[in-house]
Amino acid sequence: MPTSHALDLARDQELDLVEVNPVARPPICKIINWGSYLYQQEKAERKQKAKQKSAEVKGLRLSLKIGTHDLELRKNQALKFFEQGDRVKVEMILRGRERARMDLAKKIISDFIASLGDGVMVDSPISAMGGRLTVLLRQKK
Repeated sequence: MPTSHALDLARDQELDLVEVNPVARPPICKIINWGSYLYQQEKAERKQKAKQKSAEVKGLRLSLKIGTHDLELRKNQALKFFEQGDRVKVEMILRGRERARMDLAKKIISDFIASLGDGVMVDSPISAMGGRLTVLLRQKK
């Protein structure tokens, strides 16, 4: 149908003439309510966005004098975070004279990573900044 006739039909129904496929010969058009169409598109996008889950970075803090039971609790927490699809940032803050024991702190963190098993991958290696040691871990896919 001619464009002018289609526009007249759309005006009579108080709707909009929207070009659906401009590449086709002849171009394909629809008579729809444009505002309602945009609202439905936004609604669908919001629904998709709500279903997406971005991986968060969860934090665990260890100490130089941490006990075996506390270490086991942190390990279980980390494994739970990995199951949820999150990454884990392991942090150790050394205070005062503890800063002289940087080698022991790195060993504790390395042992902690080893205790998590083979399903864990180091995203960023152990980094020391002042008296703070951090390492970022994630689950292997």
